Amino acid sequence: MDLEPLIRGAAVALLLCCGSAIAAPAAPAPERAAQLRHLVRQDCGACHGLSLGGGLGSPLTPAALKDKPDASLAAVILAGRPGTPMPPWRPFLTEEEAIWLVYWLKQGAPP
Repeated sequence: MDLEPLIRGAAVALLLCCGSAIAAPAAPAPERAAQLRHLVRQDCGACHGLSLGGGLGSPLTPAALKDKPDASLAAVILAGRPGTPMPPWRPFLTEEEAIWLVYWLKQGAPP
């Protein structure tokens, strides 16, 4: 039995429970980081606005995200929001990548 998904899930649950902020997670490899930035700009930007300032989806700007717990944001990225247009991205992202995206967005989504 592969325990890695259970361990990752427990880690995300622990972060959600504790509500702690995620400080400077390890960045993915440069090529993967570029892919993730492109994904956010193109796929997420279709609903959250090309400048991430909002649209069908809420803004993904540092000001809009600053008071939201990092682990909760990562959980929404991975699981989506049932009953809304927000899809789950878990098939395409790891938990670590979702956490890195939250950190990146809170930094202003630099190039």
